[in-house]
Amino acid sequence: MTEATPGFSLELSSDVREMRDWVHEFAASVIRPAAAEWDEREETPWPILEEAAKIGLYSLDFYAAQFFEESGLGFPVALEELFWGDAGIGLSLVGSTLAAVAVVANGTPEQVGEWCPQMFGSPGEVKLGAFCSSEPDAGSDVGAIKTRAVYDQAKGEWVINGVKTWATNGGIANVHVVVASVDPVLGSRGQASFIVPPGTPGLAMGQKFRKHGIRASHTAEVVLDNVRVPGHCLVGDRERLEARLARVREGKSGGGQAAMKTFEASRPSVAAMAVGVGRAAVEYAAQYARTRVQFGRPIGQNQGVAFQLADMTAAVDAARLLTWRAAWMARKGVTFERAEGSMSKLFAAETAVRVTEQAIQILGGNGYTREYPVERWHRDAKIFTIFEGTSEIQRMIVGRAVTGLDVR
Repeated sequence: MTEATPGFSLELSSDVREMRDWVHEFAASVIRPAAAEWDEREETPWPILEEAAKIGLYSLDFYAAQFFEESGLGFPVALEELFWGDAGIGLSLVGSTLAAVAVVANGTPEQVGEWCPQMFGSPGEVKLGAFCSSEPDAGSDVGAIKTRAVYDQAKGEWVINGVKTWATNGGIANVHVVVASVDPVLGSRGQASFIVPPGTPGLAMGQKFRKHGIRASHTAEVVLDNVRVPGHCLVGDRERLEARLARVREGKSGGGQAAMKTFEASRPSVAAMAVGVGRAAVEYAAQYARTRVQFGRPIGQNQGVAFQLADMTAAVDAARLLTWRAAWMARKGVTFERAEGSMSKLFAAETAVRVTEQAIQILGGNGYTREYPVERWHRDAKIFTIFEGTSEIQRMIVGRAVTGLDVR
């Protein structure tokens, strides 16, 4: 951190506090009451997306305002509240932002202006974006991506072939952002991202996955069969791409690669989602412990329960602090010298899984039924240890930063 960088503060601005309360009200009054229904239906909750669009919550303007909020805390605060409401519906509301971040992080101003609005639409015409990186044989191993993009010089088009998997909004999105290899010899450093416009021939939805949790969020395969996109749909531009590839071929730094840049920018955001789920479980379990009477007194008076709640509360607060630090650093351009972004996601994800399981235990038999929300929150929480980089990958990244060694 340089002397010119403003110091980190836990004091939220009045604008962020006002936004937080507004989002929390929507989460409490609209999202949470509908959560069980959409979990059972395993469908995209279009009516809720529409309600959010009507008030400006599901919109490019809202997410951009929070993403670029001065302190860096606007976006994680908003995400915590949405996912406190429900993780599946929350992911449906924010899934398009990953595709938007991919364009913002690597694209030109013209691309951002043209394509990002089309990932959200407007009230009465809600639209979606999808970021497609993972493949059947390339999950954590981003360098193993086989989807290929070849430039057709004669037509000025990129031709894309491959299969993507685990794509949020995959196949139903209006705009897909696809990571593909342009030079397989260079591995992950030979990759680029491509915008696939609405209605492009050759793009189709493959298998839709039936999931353990976050079931209100659509997850599917995306099949690309000779998909042709104009040259200007390369995220960034071809001249910049060729210059980067030339540097890599010469053994110089290529400035990172497409998928990892997107994941690096999103990790504190994913951590904030996990914090929201964990907080929901802690609050619910604490309320239950105050009102559930066994052996003539509230179960919260038993040390076995109270001590669990103490540890759960401390863990969620610690996860939030790590998340806010990483989000602030990212916004201020402070380098993650110790992999602070990965650290926040790792701790928040593991915390969410642990505290939701403890919440089930505190509720006993009730916690194991679908009549109470904690079993759903536990199912939802598990995904945070898997997507956007597994916990094992995050530990590897943090381990490398801590030791300075090539941990594998």
